[in-house]
Amino acid sequence: MTSTDLTAVTGDYTIDTAHSTIGFTVRHAMVTNVKGKFDDFSGSLHLDGSDPSASTASIDVKMDSIDTGSEDRDGHLKSADFFKIEEFPTMTFRSTKAEALGDEDYRITGDLTILGTTKPLTIDLEFNGSAKDPFGNERVGFEGKAEIKRSEWGLTWNAALETGGVLISDKIKLNFDISAIKNA
Repeated sequence: MTSTDLTAVTGDYTIDTAHSTIGFTVRHAMVTNVKGKFDDFSGSLHLDGSDPSASTASIDVKMDSIDTGSEDRDGHLKSADFFKIEEFPTMTFRSTKAEALGDEDYRITGDLTILGTTKPLTIDLEFNGSAKDPFGNERVGFEGKAEIKRSEWGLTWNAALETGGVLISDKIKLNFDISAIKNA
């Protein structure tokens, strides 16, 4: 049985990466969307059900784990044209503010660091509930989304299209599907 009562879940959690996704969508060639995700990440949450503003989140993403379904594209994204993974192997998010918006809706704001550049990021979240899994773990689930302009983090590589426009949009849609297990 799941519960959407956040007060019952106060505590510290570790993100279950086997059951979580950090993904993105980007417009390609101005006509289609390409989706991708990061396969190697870790993170923790502190949830305060009585005072959601005291909740925190911390996530570290290994940039060489990018997966768009194309080895060639992934290789280009890891290169000096984009993520420069040799110099900047990790992307991080550290929350600075959390707020309850009503019902199961929350907003978390924090510092997103990519390529050594740190800028604020606000993520709108929906609390999907809590449950005890068959192995006795207390779990919580959240879905979230945000948008960024990649150029604000120095991700500016692009190519002009013969028909006008550019190969890769500046706007990136981020999506998060997070399952976390309460620490013992």
